[in-house]
Amino acid sequence: MKISELLKQVNRSISFEFFPPKTKEGEESLFKTIKELEHIKPTFVSVTYGAGGSTRDRTRNIVKKIHETTSLTVMAHLTCIGHTKQQLLEILQDYKNIGIQNILALRGDIPVNMEDFKIPEDGCKFANELVELIRENFKDWFSIGVAAYPEGHPESPNLERDVYYFKKKVDAGADFAITQMFFDNKYFYDYLELCEKAGINIPIIPGIMPITNFKQIRKFALMCGATIPEELVRKLEKVQDNNEEVEKIGIEFAVKQCEDLLKNGVKGLHFYTLNKSKATIEIYNQIKHLI
Repeated sequence: MKISELLKQVNRSISFEFFPPKTKEGEESLFKTIKELEHIKPTFVSVTYGAGGSTRDRTRNIVKKIHETTSLTVMAHLTCIGHTKQQLLEILQDYKNIGIQNILALRGDIPVNMEDFKIPEDGCKFANELVELIRENFKDWFSIGVAAYPEGHPESPNLERDVYYFKKKVDAGADFAITQMFFDNKYFYDYLELCEKAGINIPIIPGIMPITNFKQIRKFALMCGATIPEELVRKLEKVQDNNEEVEKIGIEFAVKQCEDLLKNGVKGLHFYTLNKSKATIEIYNQIKHLI
């Protein structure tokens, strides 16, 4: 089913993001996680796509397996800068043939280990061009999600410019958006105000990253420009080598963050699970009375 329709049917959505594992063992572990999270009955789940299309086949195979072996509505991430338009159309047609109706349309990051990487001339340089390509060739078959950046995309000179580019994706035909992870809700609320002023009226779902490994999340945050509150950093630095304590603090923080978002009327919550279920389930159990 289309996510755009599901979002109209539920009071608030709960969704989970996975990445395609590199090994058979990793895949078995992922589907164990999926089975555990399936009991929550999420509105949808999504599967990421590697930089420059590096996980094309793995993403496709995981999406297909989730679609065929579970009760979950699944969305495939698709980045455009590593493909020609013809390749993108082939990927999209394959998803249509499988029965997938949801795509997260992304520009994608340039692979850090490929110095000679070039965007194909006959390709899409930006996410709005990918959204246009999908709409022109598949009409309303796909429900299209896009990314949003409460603290601005790392390449944007300022937040206003970032919202300008977000609006281009909406005008091209995006149905909803999922945000980059953030840890200070003020950034999200301020961003929503800017979006409203710009005439953006699609659902914007906040992306939540439970902190279970401080060093790892700190690295992610630096890469995407997400601010971790100083008070939280101080707490985590004291226990960063104690995984159990880091997870405990991370879960407590995520619960408070989600409670505040839900009390302020968000459309839903999208959890970056890192292919694990424990922290997400614990957070969900503490906030489900608000959903």
